Amino acid sequence: MTSGSETQVVTFGLGDEVFAVSVGMVREILDYAPVFRVPQGPEWLLGLTELRGAGIPTVDLRTRMGLPVQEPTLATRILIVDLTLADRNVALGLVVDRVLAVSAFPADRIEPAPDIGMRWRSDYIEGVVRQDDGFVILVNLAAFFSSEDASLLPGLQAA
Repeated sequence: MTSGSETQVVTFGLGDEVFAVSVGMVREILDYAPVFRVPQGPEWLLGLTELRGAGIPTVDLRTRMGLPVQEPTLATRILIVDLTLADRNVALGLVVDRVLAVSAFPADRIEPAPDIGMRWRSDYIEGVVRQDDGFVILVNLAAFFSSEDASLLPGLQAA
């Protein structure tokens, strides 16, 4: 996630919270489109998104993070990310409320994840960046999706 003394990320919003993932993980940013539903999946698994002939497992990141369900808006996007799950490189679609920017944070502005006062477990958080209007939470997606979660994702595509 770092390039020299900077970390380059894609920032996105879920509700009032701002998150970031490494720009190197993001393959594409798509406008939201309904997904092909997969029966009997977990609540957070929306289904498959078609991307150039491949079915990409697509997750409602809001639901997966324990936030209330929200209907898609014109700002809703699907981030196609490449990550390693269950010892495999996979492509995964993440539905987010909005994509904000591609940003670079100086390494000295990234603080370690706090042990208390955060809604999410700190082992999923690579760090936080303090902004004038709050924090940007740097998410470790590989840690966020456990091996058990990976086994629930249909049609995992090699990245």
